This record gives sequence, structure tokens and C-alpha cells, in this order.
Amino acid sequence: MRIRTAALSLLAVALATTLPACNRQDTPAASSAPPVETATEAPATTSDAVHAFAIGSLQATALRDGTLSVPNDNAVFGVGRTPEEVAEVLAAAGQPSDVLHLGVQPLLVRTGDRVLLFDTGAGRNMGDGAGKLGESLAAAGVAPGEVTDIFISHAHGDHVGGLVDAQGALAFPNATVRISAQEWDDLRTRGTAEGADPAQAALVAAITPKVETFTAGAELVPGVVQAVEATGHTVGHAAYRITSGSDSLLYVGDSMHHHVISVQRPEWTIAFDRDADAGRERRQALLGQLAGSGERVYAVHFPFPGLGRIERQGEGLAWVAE
Repeated sequence: MRIRTAALSLLAVALATTLPACNRQDTPAASSAPPVETATEAPATTSDAVHAFAIGSLQATALRDGTLSVPNDNAVFGVGRTPEEVAEVLAAAGQPSDVLHLGVQPLLVRTGDRVLLFDTGAGRNMGDGAGKLGESLAAAGVAPGEVTDIFISHAHGDHVGGLVDAQGALAFPNATVRISAQEWDDLRTRGTAEGADPAQAALVAAITPKVETFTAGAELVPGVVQAVEATGHTVGHAAYRITSGSDSLLYVGDSMHHHVISVQRPEWTIAFDRDADAGRERRQALLGQLAGSGERVYAVHFPFPGLGRIERQGEGLAWVAE
């Protein structure tokens, strides 16, 4: 999507497509659970759709859902600045100056008998440019029924769109859907408001029996996945720290969007942030922490596969991809 209307559509989805939910209901008996479909093809380790890597002893895979393109017109990036200011930063980094490209890549992690998925991509929310998670999962050798846990960073359409299929049924019928309690409270209010989107209401109805909420700092998979507070982009936005032994990776969600602008100009406003001031403060603080610690980062919207580190270069910061 490379025209202004596409960018405005993306902004509308980010602000309006949400995921109200509630605490998980009593777990159904094992006999009532849908059968687990098993992938039959050997998984690809690296291709245009998947990129396999390790987090300590854990197997991880970047899954390409698609790409999004936003014009450099200050409607989304560099709000309150000028296209010339944004273009100067982009050009200095060797990037096109008229458009900003964003990846969309959920993360898959295997640990023991659990298959963990971090966000679910756009589904049908972003047109033909995204919604390819199913194809990438197949390339990774994973069937939807094998996914046991889904960790939602926040409820914008390019992160929750893949929770249901084209018929509105659960895309991952055996998975627990985990989302922060703060995000859930806000989203439930939005979902029940007068004039709420019918598609949103249908999504909520589909996933409600599968949802479990948490608070910041919670150990969601003991010793492996911990929720990290990252509010600002939305009221309950969460990052996730994935740990194996002495190795860790921080899944940052939408704490940052573009590998140049978000990192080199974190003080600039992005229209996707619900609270611009809080989003700016959180982004600057997180970048500083990551530059200081050297912790590996998984950035869902950076160029595929979105894996790398934040490093200090001169007086500023830069994204260094693996």
C-alpha cells in the first residue's frame, strides 16, 4: 500500500480495530478440545517467509505476515515536522525518502511441549500486503492447531487480525490468548460502546473463551516468558522478555515502528501512539535501556526478520540488524 489513502486506512485500523476480551472461562475437558492438526512438510529454516534462529536453547522463527508502506507526509511519522526533515534522516540512512516501509512479522518460539506465538499479524485488515501468517507457519512446519499460547502486545488490527479466519472462527483453536488486563479493560469498554464495529464484536465473541489476562511483570511461562510494561502506544501495550539460560530477547511490539525514524528520532511523534507523550517517553527510555544492556531485540515492524540490537553510534542510536 503505497498511497496516502492506504496510510490513512492503516491509521484508522490501528486506532479502531481492537480486542476486547475477558478472563478465561473454565478450561474445557480435553475430550472437547479440537484435534491438533500436525504439519507434514519439513520446516524451512530460512526463506522469504521464515527466518529460524535460537534464543539460548529455544528454537525461534520470524514469520513474515507482510509489509506496509506509509507515505512521508507527516500524517503518521514525524507528526508536526516536515517531509523534508523526515526525508533528511531517511536519506542519511540510505533509505527511500518518499515512503516508509514497515514489516509485519509475528514471532514463533518452541519450548518443550508448547508452541508460542507472539501476535498474529493483520489477517484481513490490511489488504493484500499482509495477512500471510498462515503461509509462513506452514513454511515453518507448524499447523495452527499446534500453537498452545498466543501473546498479544496490543489490540491493533495488524497484531490481532490473524486470531480468526475468513469465516470468523478461531484460527488457533487450541491456543490460550494472553493479553494485559489493562488493555483488556479498555478494549472491553470500547467493544461494548454504542456503535461498536460488528466485526470487532464478532472477534471478541470468538476469542473470549480463550483469553487470559495478566499484569506487568507477570511470569507467563515460568522461566521463559515475562510480561514487560510498555504502555503509551496503547493503554495496556506489553512487551515480552523471552529467556533461555543466560540469553534473552525482548519482543518490543509497537514500542517502536521504523528502524530509522523510531530509533534515531524517538522524540518525534507517531500518529499510531494513543498517548503521544507517554509513547515518546517509553520509546526513549526503552531505547536507552537496550543500548546500555546490549539485549537482543525482536521488532515486529522493522525490516524482516526484525532481529538485532540497539547500539550507540556517535551521539545517537542506531538499529544494527543481525
